[in-house]
Amino acid sequence: LPTGNSAKGLGVGKVWYKVPLWVEKDVGPWTFDGGAGETIVPQIGYRNYPYGGFLVKRTINKRLELGVEVFSHGAESYSIPQMRGSTMIDGGGYYHFANPNFQFLFAYGHSVAGLTENYAYIGLYWTWGKDRH
Repeated sequence: LPTGNSAKGLGVGKVWYKVPLWVEKDVGPWTFDGGAGETIVPQIGYRNYPYGGFLVKRTINKRLELGVEVFSHGAESYSIPQMRGSTMIDGGGYYHFANPNFQFLFAYGHSVAGLTENYAYIGLYWTWGKDRH
């Protein structure tokens, strides 16, 4: 949903879309996940750009999953902070609490090519609804 004010640098100001093609393969405790796509941004001052990445994740035990990812994206807009693409490497994971619907997520990453980017996040992930298994 459009949020923020693009004139003040707070969001795009219009609905934008990601059109991905992604594949995943599980091999025992390992997950291999990768793909690419196009981001479509119908806003003045922004541009459509490609993105793609590859993830390797391992289930350590019933509660913990750890992974590393390489992710790249093209130039997002014509403004200085986003006028070039970037390739990043990050590491992170999930901690599954006793309630299977509740998880702790964490990650840190930085660019290794292109525009300089650093990012980190932590979050709580909660799902609900009836289990249909």
